[in-house]
Parts: sequence; C-alpha cells; structure tokens
Amino acid sequence: MEPVPHANTNLRRAPVQQRSAERLSRILDACAELLDETGYEQLSTRAVAARAEVPIGSVYRFFSNKRALADALARRNLDSYAERITGRLAAIAAADWRSAIDAVLDEYLEMKRSVPGFALVDFGAPAPVEDPASDANHRVADRLTHLLSGHLGRTPDEDLLRTILVCVEAADALLQLAFRNEPSGDQAIVAETRVLIQAYLARVLD
Repeated sequence: MEPVPHANTNLRRAPVQQRSAERLSRILDACAELLDETGYEQLSTRAVAARAEVPIGSVYRFFSNKRALADALARRNLDSYAERITGRLAAIAAADWRSAIDAVLDEYLEMKRSVPGFALVDFGAPAPVEDPASDANHRVADRLTHLLSGHLGRTPDEDLLRTILVCVEAADALLQLAFRNEPSGDQAIVAETRVLIQAYLARVLD
C-alpha cells in the first residue's frame, strides 16, 4: 500500500487517524487499478468506491469529483517518485551528475512499466488544468530541482529550475512517443531521450 500524499491541496479533508489514512490509500489504489482497466473517461467515483469496498460517502469525504481523485493519485505518484530517486541518489557520487540523471529517467521508466494507473496518470490528471503554472511538469521540475541541487551541491536558483523544466518538458514529449505503440517503451527513442537530456544539461552541470 502506497503512502498517503503529505501535501495534497486537492483533498477536501486530510486524514487524521490511521484508519482514515488507510481508507484513503485504498481509494487511491482502486482508482489506479480502474484507470488501467477502463481508462479515465469511464472512471467514476462510484466505481472507485465499489472497488475499494468503501461507502461512496467516503470517497466524497476526500474528493469532490474524479478529477480531484486522479490528481491526488498523481501527487502520490510524485511523492513515490521522489522517494525512489532519493534512494538511488544516496549511492551516487555528488560529482557524477550523469548517473544522477540516469537514475531520474530509470525510475520514471520503471514506474511507467509497473505502477498501476501510471500509464494514464503519472504526475498529473489527463483533464486540463486551470492554472498552467501549477501543472504536472512544473511540479515535477520543482521537485527534481530541489532533489538534484541538494545532491550536486548547487543552489536551486531560477536558472537551474528553468533548465530542469525544459528537460522535463522535452522528456515528457519524447517518452509519450516512446510508449505510444510500445507498452514497455521503444528502447531506441528512450536511448535518444537520454542522450538529448544529458547533452542539454552538460551546458550547466559540466
């Protein structure tokens, strides 16, 4: 069972007791499973409640609609992604930024291939967001900037954040292409993505 998101602004009410936190995790697990089975358009809060074996009121206690539910799953995915990267970075020398970037990409690919619901909802719900500045790629770039700057001993300034954001946007587009027709990802496109990202980052990290 995945951990409950620690800073999810889409929750109507944050869980306080352990029992409530476990129920929230079951709801998000059910959402992830149904995304793989039915897709986002067919997803419903009622179906999630049934799969999680909780009353529909329990779902609405936390979420106003399926968009908020999917966004909570995306934020949980980002928390899990950050934890996985942190674990990988602990074994990588601070000066070896290329291995650090490999770890960032490898953990994403592993989640894409193995985490329920991740293929449709990785770090952001499929529906459009009202505020582009708070979209998924901005959230990912912000988290990666702080993780990588801490590991590499750099200041997480606006220049580094912009550079990481460009990498995230480029990798997002290329990996969508890689997984469009290949469930496990087109390895040649993944390899090209790795080359492109590392070549771009070499300008500021070498």
